[in-house]
Amino acid sequence: MKSVLHPVYFPNIATMAVLVTNEVIWEVHDNYQKQTFRNRCHICTDQGKHMLNLPIHHVGGNQGRQKYKDVKLDNASNWQRQHWRTLQTAYRTSPFFEFYEDDLAPLFEKPITYLLDLNIKTIDFLCDSLSIENQIAKTSSYNTKIDSGNDLRYLVNAKKNLAIQQETYNQVFGNRHGFIENTSTLDLLFNEGPGSLSYLKRL
Repeated sequence: MKSVLHPVYFPNIATMAVLVTNEVIWEVHDNYQKQTFRNRCHICTDQGKHMLNLPIHHVGGNQGRQKYKDVKLDNASNWQRQHWRTLQTAYRTSPFFEFYEDDLAPLFEKPITYLLDLNIKTIDFLCDSLSIENQIAKTSSYNTKIDSGNDLRYLVNAKKNLAIQQETYNQVFGNRHGFIENTSTLDLLFNEGPGSLSYLKRL
């Protein structure tokens, strides 16, 4: 059974667990919506749960809704430098950050025009790190209902807390803030390394 998902920025653990255990089709013909994981993810810092937010170019009201695939990043804000420094500060003492650092850094070095392209690249990085293939099937049009397969597009919603039964693992600042659930898979990867894939499969 195929599952339909939105490509998001460094997918959270719930989304990545679907990807590693299901045949996935990426939704690429929807309208862009605010308050979703399309342009944000959560990591753990010394201050607790922290959101990395991607700035985008908003179109004027006279242009109507914007297609997700047409949304451009606002690279004038130098978000790449900010996100990379935040990740370094948050995870430099984690067990596996240095192991993945050289492969991750290029995502923050060259400007990327489109949000969707960046998100696909972040998923590619996670799949490579987990030693699995990123699935390339994409929707050919937008459909409100999915007739055949699992419609898991709701996982893109960043405003609702998703109730999942998640095993705890050691987080860098876990002794300070307790375990923080369903963060970006980056958090899992930097803390669990090669064990991340089996963790996701169990979830």
